[in-house]
This record gives sequence, structure tokens and C-alpha cells, in this order.
Amino acid sequence: MTPAVLVLAGPVARDEAAGLCGKVRALLEDTRAGVVVCDVGGLGPPGLGTVDLLARLQLAARRAGGRIRLRAPDPALSGLLDLVGLPFEVERQPEQRKPAPGVEEAVESGDPAL
Repeated sequence: MTPAVLVLAGPVARDEAAGLCGKVRALLEDTRAGVVVCDVGGLGPPGLGTVDLLARLQLAARRAGGRIRLRAPDPALSGLLDLVGLPFEVERQPEQRKPAPGVEEAVESGDPAL
């Protein structure tokens, strides 16, 4: 099943949190995917208000039998969530492949053979 996506844009006021928690519960019920992806790329600079909002959304999702997964979190937000001890699942971006260990891309003519 494809999870629903909830886009969080701009600073979210504390009084908007209850409505967003309701949206998370409704999305979990409608899709039955067990996961709601929260696109947090547009939230702006992270702060404790953002941490509070995400904690509330995760709690609402857990109470509804699901969870949330973050999409496009700012590295500072990820660090702040780690600092306060709130683990969140994060969607991974495709990684650039690295060469296998021990494989050189180029060899200098004066390098000794291994």
C-alpha cells in the first residue's frame, strides 16, 4: 500500500497541531497503509515548536495504530530530534554509489602494485 503524504509548510502554530493530528488519524484510517509520510521540507528553520508538533503527530499516529515517516527533513531538524531523543523514521534519498573498498579509480604511474 502506498502511504498518504501530509505536507507541512511554513511555521505551524501550536493551535494548528490538533487539526493536523486529526488529519494524520484520518489518513491512516482512509489508506490503511499504517504510515503517513510527513513532508517537512517546507517547515523552515527547526525549533522546539517543530519538535513538539512532530511528537504530537507521532503520538496521534501511534494511537491510531500507525506511525509517521519524515520526508526531506533539514539536517538541523534531524540533529535536534536526535538531541531530544525522539527517533523518527526518515525516507532515504537515493544514495550515490561509492566504489568498492580497495578499488582505485585511477592509478598513478609511480604507485607500487598492491
